[in-house]
Amino acid sequence: MKSFGRRALCALLAGVPALAIAQGDAVPLSRDALFDVEPEPETRPAEPPAAPASLDALFELPAAGGRDDAAVEAKPEEAPGSVDALFGLSPGAEKTGDPAPDAAPPASREALFEEPPARPGIHAGSLSPWQGYIQTELAYTYASPDHWSKVMARLELGRQGRLGQGVRWKASGRVDYNPVYDLTHFYQESVRDDQRLEFDLRETYLDFAAGGLEWRVGRQHIVWGEMVGLFFADVVSAKDLREFVLPDFQVLRIPQWAARAEYYKNDFHAELIWIPFPSYDRIGEPRDFSQPGSGADFYPYPATPAGVPVAFRNEDTPGTRLSHTNYGLRLSRLVDGWDMTGFYYSSMDSSATYYREAVGPLLAPTAYIYRPTHERIWQVGGTLAKDLGDFVLKAEAVYTDGRRYNVTRLDDVDGVARQDALDWVVGLDFNPTPDTRLNTQLFQRIFFDHDPDIIPDRYETGFSVLLNHKFPRNWEAEAMLISSLNRSDWLLRPKLVWGVRQDWRLAFGLDIFSGPADGLLGRYDHLDRVYAEMRHDF
Repeated sequence: MKSFGRRALCALLAGVPALAIAQGDAVPLSRDALFDVEPEPETRPAEPPAAPASLDALFELPAAGGRDDAAVEAKPEEAPGSVDALFGLSPGAEKTGDPAPDAAPPASREALFEEPPARPGIHAGSLSPWQGYIQTELAYTYASPDHWSKVMARLELGRQGRLGQGVRWKASGRVDYNPVYDLTHFYQESVRDDQRLEFDLRETYLDFAAGGLEWRVGRQHIVWGEMVGLFFADVVSAKDLREFVLPDFQVLRIPQWAARAEYYKNDFHAELIWIPFPSYDRIGEPRDFSQPGSGADFYPYPATPAGVPVAFRNEDTPGTRLSHTNYGLRLSRLVDGWDMTGFYYSSMDSSATYYREAVGPLLAPTAYIYRPTHERIWQVGGTLAKDLGDFVLKAEAVYTDGRRYNVTRLDDVDGVARQDALDWVVGLDFNPTPDTRLNTQLFQRIFFDHDPDIIPDRYETGFSVLLNHKFPRNWEAEAMLISSLNRSDWLLRPKLVWGVRQDWRLAFGLDIFSGPADGLLGRYDHLDRVYAEMRHDF
């Protein structure tokens, strides 16, 4: 800004005679005195002993370009202290126009045009640089049958800007191409069509203030819970589960088309959301058991009776009626360092319920047909977080009413039972050393009026442990274990990461499943895999 001011001043002085300041003359007291007095050429001393050596010295600026110019002593209360002060600008502000001679200097560009402050890195009337990342992922499933499961190329791009009058916008999208479906014939055609190539509109919204509220309208992430590795209170996010919970949550979460209004006052925050066009979990395509080839690796097949052929209908996604919209309210408060929230959320369940239809007699069917359907549920819950010095405590709890689970009994007409349940989790985050992070979590699901013919027990308890350590030369190692305490059902995820540069990273890891076929994790024990990932952020 100072260099800009010097260039502007030199241009302004080019058409007027040089300013004469004789030794002992008074320093100019104002801009009018400085520019409205025409000096007499014949009275200009040839070599004024007290004249400033440069513009920098005149205005008390540091010498530029390595010059050793003398400064002029001036009265602080009378003389301008900088080029910014000379032109009526606050230090560091951009000069967007000529301020009125008698007007008070604007504190910022936004104050000059009566606009709210812009977010960091976004300037009024301009676009942010393109932001995003390029990612390449390779995954090979070495459990029988072994096969390449991913050769993914991913590009995500986004930009932000302003429309004036306090309206800000963001637009982003992602393209995924997985040529494993072109290079191999392991998967069936339906899986190829679903996962080979896709474009996904990511966060694309408008931000503005109205009625004392902060508004965000458009496709956006709404994150209400942030535990490690699993979802509990994060009930609003839809998820791409075609790789279970293995991808980064940044990739796994699906934005919602929503209108969100937020209110802030001191340590209180209120958030109201309405989702007219909900997104639902992506589960991939099931196997057609009458055809060769495999279905999607992590399709969540329900428990089916042995010896009876099964088939799957297309997913029944709710329409766009008002009764199919989602809405919720979340309140949060910071009290003595305790970050506490409570929420209520009514929605069409983003997870599918698999209704069963019997072909032939109910007790001796010739086949079963399953239909993934989304039912209306409501949820109430809360979160808690506190930095206790040696560790950070986090807790979440969610009560869900209306969700249905598959039953194993054959005399049930639709094969599902409604079960209300409470999920809770408590986590502790430690730093045993400056370069080491240890996270532990204990979680449980409690079924009320438990149906004995559903797979889960009345109390389903589990734990997770994450250990991360940073090494010299930008290397770090990490391992995460998720396990059930009801059965020998676990997932182990060791990985090694190298930060090639600040914006480049390489990762190598394993995803190892173990447990019984009816367990949440053991059902995928034939999908143990090794993977590599390269990512560039820009």
